[in-house]
Amino acid sequence: MDFTLLRNIISRYCVGEEIWVDSRTVYIGHKEPPPGAEAYIPQRYPDNRIVSSKYTSWNFIPKNLFEQFRRIANFYFLLIFLVQLIIDTPTSPVTSGLPLFFVITVTAIKQGYEDWLRHKADCSINECPVDVVQQGKVVRTQSHKLRVGDIVVVREDETFPCDLILLSSSRHDGTCYVTTASLDGESSHKTYYAVQDTLAFRTEQEVDSLHATIECEQPQPDLYKFVGRINIYKDKEEPVARPLGAENLLLRGATLKNTQHIYAVAVYTGMETKMALNYQSKSQKRSAVEKSMNAFLVVYLCILISKAVINTVLKYAWQWSPDRDEPWYNHRTENERQRHVVIRAFTDFLAFMVLFNYIIPVSMYVTVEMQKFLGSYFITWDEEMFDEELGEGALVNTSDLNEELGQVEYVFTDKTGTLTENNMEFIECCVDGNVYVPHAICNGQILSAASSIDMIDSSPGGYRREHEDLFFRALCLCHTVQVKEEETVDGIKRGIHQGKPTSFYISSSPDEVALVEGMKRLGYTYLRLKDNYMEILNKDDEIERFELLHVLNFDSVRRRMSVIVKSSSGDRLLFCKGADSSIFPRVVSGKVEQVKARVEQNAIEGLRTLCVAYRKLSESEYQEACHHLNEAKLALQDREQRLAQAYDIIERDFVLLGATAVEDRLQEKAADTIESLHKAGMKVWVLTGDKMETAAATCYASKLFRRSTQILELTKKRTEEQSLHDVLFELNRTVLRQRSISGLSVDCLDFGLIIDGATFSAVLKSNQDGAGSGNYREIFLEICRNCSAVLCCRMAPLQKAQIVKLIKASKEHPITLAIGDGANDVSMILEAHVGIGIMGKEGRQAARNSDYAIPKFKHLKKMLLVHGHYYYIRIAELVQYFFYKNVCFIFPQFLYQFFCGFSQQPLYDTAYLTLYNISFTSLPILLYSLVEQHVTIDKLKRDPSLYRDIAKNSLLRWPVFLYWTCLGVFDAVIFFFGAYFLFDNTTFTSNGQLMTTNTQMMFGNWTFGTLVFTVLVFTVTLKLALDTHHWTWINHFVIWGSLLFYVIFSLLWGGIIWPFLNYQRMYYVFMQMLSSGPAWLSIILLITVSLLPDVIKKVLCRAMCPTATERAQDDEKLSLACAAESTPLSSHRSYKGPSADSSHLQRRAAETLSLRGSDPLPQKLLVRLADAGGAADLCSLSPYMLRLSGEGFAYYAPGPETSV
Repeated sequence: MDFTLLRNIISRYCVGEEIWVDSRTVYIGHKEPPPGAEAYIPQRYPDNRIVSSKYTSWNFIPKNLFEQFRRIANFYFLLIFLVQLIIDTPTSPVTSGLPLFFVITVTAIKQGYEDWLRHKADCSINECPVDVVQQGKVVRTQSHKLRVGDIVVVREDETFPCDLILLSSSRHDGTCYVTTASLDGESSHKTYYAVQDTLAFRTEQEVDSLHATIECEQPQPDLYKFVGRINIYKDKEEPVARPLGAENLLLRGATLKNTQHIYAVAVYTGMETKMALNYQSKSQKRSAVEKSMNAFLVVYLCILISKAVINTVLKYAWQWSPDRDEPWYNHRTENERQRHVVIRAFTDFLAFMVLFNYIIPVSMYVTVEMQKFLGSYFITWDEEMFDEELGEGALVNTSDLNEELGQVEYVFTDKTGTLTENNMEFIECCVDGNVYVPHAICNGQILSAASSIDMIDSSPGGYRREHEDLFFRALCLCHTVQVKEEETVDGIKRGIHQGKPTSFYISSSPDEVALVEGMKRLGYTYLRLKDNYMEILNKDDEIERFELLHVLNFDSVRRRMSVIVKSSSGDRLLFCKGADSSIFPRVVSGKVEQVKARVEQNAIEGLRTLCVAYRKLSESEYQEACHHLNEAKLALQDREQRLAQAYDIIERDFVLLGATAVEDRLQEKAADTIESLHKAGMKVWVLTGDKMETAAATCYASKLFRRSTQILELTKKRTEEQSLHDVLFELNRTVLRQRSISGLSVDCLDFGLIIDGATFSAVLKSNQDGAGSGNYREIFLEICRNCSAVLCCRMAPLQKAQIVKLIKASKEHPITLAIGDGANDVSMILEAHVGIGIMGKEGRQAARNSDYAIPKFKHLKKMLLVHGHYYYIRIAELVQYFFYKNVCFIFPQFLYQFFCGFSQQPLYDTAYLTLYNISFTSLPILLYSLVEQHVTIDKLKRDPSLYRDIAKNSLLRWPVFLYWTCLGVFDAVIFFFGAYFLFDNTTFTSNGQLMTTNTQMMFGNWTFGTLVFTVLVFTVTLKLALDTHHWTWINHFVIWGSLLFYVIFSLLWGGIIWPFLNYQRMYYVFMQMLSSGPAWLSIILLITVSLLPDVIKKVLCRAMCPTATERAQDDEKLSLACAAESTPLSSHRSYKGPSADSSHLQRRAAETLSLRGSDPLPQKLLVRLADAGGAADLCSLSPYMLRLSGEGFAYYAPGPETSV
């Protein structure tokens, strides 16, 4: 039966149901259209309120409780608590309710505080003052009160409160300049244009007199797309319709620059703005440690159920005989006799579940939460990760993934702005094969700027002067650079020369600024754009004026831009610059081969290249071009496609002029960081949109690829020569053959893979299409697994995320990390297990969407190798220790049931049951998980291979978990049976006299349980003390303070009659137990026996098969001992300046070591020098070299890091 008609009727006539349309009508100034125009249909739009918070004051409690009880451990303890309330259980409901209440409360406070911060941020945004034009006057209101249709006044350096259509600006040409760093990561200036019919409005009264409506599309998240139309009504005339595009739309979050003020109308507000629609809800990332915790929890839950089932079965087997079923001291009531045996068995099962439920460590979750929250501050407090230039340090946006920093296997990094500085510098240009270098060195002299044009490697016959002039003019005219003449911009004083402000350049592209500045150094200066005329100063100090007719803007598909200008002589010229792949196919003349050779050489050297061409337009060609452009710009449907077609028709039949080369330098210590990541066992992938040659050169310079690396290419060029199937199988055979050879040989060839975006799309598409030729995705992954580094070039932002997702979903399920600095990196940052944003020059979009943010790429080294390493070993010990101490805690309770007739009698007092995990044993492990350093920071940075010891969740694998569990069971058996046999065979008295067996009645089950519990608390605490490598005063205070707190609490709990208790079963028990000498002896003996096996195991493992970490610890001890022995030598460090003694000491040490060597060749001795000019610390090494040759030696110091 078809319900379509019924569904349509309901959706049309039901109250509150809105019919969705693909466009909206905005009435500017909320004015109705004049009579005779279209019908006035008021529409309801959301206000301008931004909401990023999760809770409100009225839904916080129920919503937060619902989310917390979705956790299996919390829900389980809630059930146990309810069971204790409903049925008669051996323990008080307080024993489960109090820890659960503590966990829920602490977590709720943490989440509530974080949400309060979000509320605070929302309020600061929503209550920002905004100027609105009402009845010809400017009225100040708050941002959240803005409505669609309001006319807004925005002044320089203010942020746009919502999405606006630009009506007019303070600039005469109706333009304004905007930075969109908070939206797309681009910090450069962009130009936006006012509506042609309203750009002349200068006052509020003129703007308020506007009578117009805007028809535009419904809100879309695409930042670069907008289609609309403005209908302007004039006196009794037909409305004038003008097209609106992305160049007219000012986006919320962008900032007005270099423009005094603008008038604009609100079209999208609140959560319908493009910025709000681009809020990507971060998927809940779960660390490998949390997954291991949940798996271990399931195991312990199964153990718990097994214990309860075993005890229930044994209880009814024990009570099979009548005298045991109902003993004389425990008669049943009539209701209990009449209850069905199944119901009684189920009740007993629940009672045993309650009795043993402490094996599930509910407090572990709150301890882990506190450890992550407090531990995250160590990153923000790290002074070595503070950048003086930015004035900022590292940021932690989420603390849930701290330990994941120690498990990274794949690092995906952007290139521009991440590995490189994104600071472009003009290097050279090539005109018809002739190379020009600014400030060229000629005969040992640096030529001045005005005369710096020098022909290098000139071909015989020289070059044409016409092409030279056209090339330099093309670069001075074909751009969107703005000239800023004010002294101060963005709060920074710039462009000051000899005390007078001078002009400088700002643009949406740093490449364009570098090119224009390069032309200035070569003698051609771009002056300004005034009244639609571009002015340049040529090398003869003559000003040339060109009328700007059309700008064909750059886009990533065409990968070129063009301008049409009219010279003073009346010639119409089309200048075009773009990527070589987009220019060369459109060239019909020029020295293509010479220019192409220079472009390829520059790309190999890691320079960014652009080609420049031109075309002279006749009158008819110009008119045809204008017709195509105007027709495309006025189209309301498929405007972008029509513009692309128009550009394609106009940009052809070029004459090639030359090419440019711009350098983007490597960031400081980028190569050292990548090399350290390789040594740590991580595979580094570079994902970039640059061309292959440029990206490959950067990879060589950053040591991603080495000179010995064999490069495998999987590119479009190769797949055009061979089929994708053949290329993939050939590469796969290559790497598999080498792997089989390397299995027999010590030497292993290093592979590096280069793949481009088009080939990667083909790999994914063939897999999705289910090609019968094989699963290309698996073959591709197999190739990548055998490559130490991969370069992905010509990648779109979505493809970056697809690569990360592909590696995440591979059969090994490796932990991935993505790092980038721009908005185009956000998708892969959100996709990776750990996302790191760099606070670079492309805005803060990446930093805001990341899990962590760092100032520079070099800080990634310490973030992973030090902080990640520490976080992982700390939390791994925390998790294993919690399960261990709870096994030690509850297994004696299980054994005790065999000696009390399975009567569900608790071994420990209620206070001990409640406070064991909350007070007695919680603080030592929390502090350990915050400050433990099993290896020093310097050692972790010097030896990245230590990171391999903790890779693949090695400390939380099942064998390690099984060892801790068995150790807990062993210790529990020692506690129980040791106390049992000592209790059974030793005569306890309070005064040391021998007494009969009946005297043991003085020491009943509570004394026995207290003895076991005392040994338990001391053993698990001392076990943690034995595992501690880094001791501070706070460690001593917490560990010994916890033991002292237990003793004091037990004395108070058993030494005072508490009036609010109905029973005093622990009264004087603890003191009576400690008054016995054998009790003291048994406590010391049982603690020693319990700790001994773990100590023996560690000693044997360290001696027979030490790990790299253990060897590093031994090396540190040796170096400390060496330093202690060489104390007289180290005293020279206080002396600043050269020392004859220290020089003599270095010579003697070098000679000594050279005599020990058998190699007759000159040897290199690395000696770490102490402070500047001080003596050498002979116990350590550094990059400083003493080279010995015969009797003399020479001193060499390392040079600065240079790029290839």
